[in-house]
Amino acid sequence: MNENTIHVAIAEDQRLFRECLVSLLNGYDNVNVNVEAANGMELLEKLYVAAPTPQVVLLDLTMPEMNGLDTTRQLKKLFPEMKIIILSVHSEERHIVHMVGEGVNGYLVKNSELSEVVQAVQAVHEKGFYFNESVMRAIHSGMAHKHEKSYNPNSPLTAREKEILELVCQEHTTPEIAEKLFLSVRTVDGHRNNLLEKTGARNTAGLVIYALRHDLFKFNW
Repeated sequence: MNENTIHVAIAEDQRLFRECLVSLLNGYDNVNVNVEAANGMELLEKLYVAAPTPQVVLLDLTMPEMNGLDTTRQLKKLFPEMKIIILSVHSEERHIVHMVGEGVNGYLVKNSELSEVVQAVQAVHEKGFYFNESVMRAIHSGMAHKHEKSYNPNSPLTAREKEILELVCQEHTTPEIAEKLFLSVRTVDGHRNNLLEKTGARNTAGLVIYALRHDLFKFNW
């Protein structure tokens, strides 16, 4: 392991699937699964004593004792910096939209390729979110059926904020945005914080959802 290693936790009640996934992910040089659990309760107990604390969690939705939804809510309270990727058999729009609304950073179905799981782990760690084309479409469709809007007309986004938001949606990191716009990283962080405050988003993934909900940009899917 090196300083660039991403430490991962997995909560999945199907033992064979979990053990196979752990073994496969640990085959990658920059991924280390150092916590595995059969349910949300066990996950939380192990996270308290894990060293180092995982940066990313792969979380099943349907588990005994504590399911993925309740676990997500607890993780948001207890480990707010931890990135959450849902890995579930449920591919229905309602499940995706609901969990995205809870603030998860990514959503994958269990028939995904291993390479995409690794890609998602790297993306949420580096950029804060990972939504593939099918998930983006589901989010957009699901949001279109909702009437509530989080946009505050008294706090419109500035041209610079919209510019930064678009680059966020294009999966650029903060340093990349700073370089592209000839700004300091600190300035970009300031604009990001303003975006979070104005949109009511919880994280980078929430900013992407906001842009989708309000059709601010043309997404390439």
